[in-house]
Amino acid sequence: MQYNSDKKRIIDQQHSLPGRTTSLNVSGVHLISGNKMTPPFPQETQQAVFALGCFWGAERKFWLLDGVLATAVGYTAGYTPNPTYEEVCSGFTAHTEAVLVSYNPMKISYKNLLKVFWESHNPTQSMQQGNDVGTQYRSGIYCYGEEQHALAITSKTHYQTALSVKNFGAITTEIKLLSEFYYAEEYHQQYLAKNPNGYCGLGGCGVKFSNEY
Repeated sequence: MQYNSDKKRIIDQQHSLPGRTTSLNVSGVHLISGNKMTPPFPQETQQAVFALGCFWGAERKFWLLDGVLATAVGYTAGYTPNPTYEEVCSGFTAHTEAVLVSYNPMKISYKNLLKVFWESHNPTQSMQQGNDVGTQYRSGIYCYGEEQHALAITSKTHYQTALSVKNFGAITTEIKLLSEFYYAEEYHQQYLAKNPNGYCGLGGCGVKFSNEY
């Protein structure tokens, strides 16, 4: 496997890997909740997608929340269809590691999910989280529709104010409408439940996000 020598540069589409037409095989059932983590989702649920570094630890942040029915890890915001983990790590897909969250909006709001997102990582680190360096570790919010997009943009402005007070730099988080979410391999799903002592390099800035905005 060839690797991009510039880990922090997103490649052009013409240089991306071709991928495949068939999706990677996953069980579709969340290991912990037993709920569906693939479409079709229950009618009362909504979905959200976040990228905040290595998706193992990021997924756990969300599956622990009351009101979240299921989570799944995968790849988004790149070019290569149905990529493998090795392909994403090569830097030649332009994807970032992401978490899909299926939640009941009557029990937990999208704004509360945004709070967990902002507080759980350092959104001022471009193309990395801690010691994890590469385009696949970039921060991102990928929105289902304009309502989520507007809330995400507003939350970014709000959190930037809080970070600036604590002398952090500019937020580099990518915010855009979701194009596609490709499920990662089954062994990545709920990885830290299967491997309780597994690696998790996730760490926030220690700056609280207030929902009063």
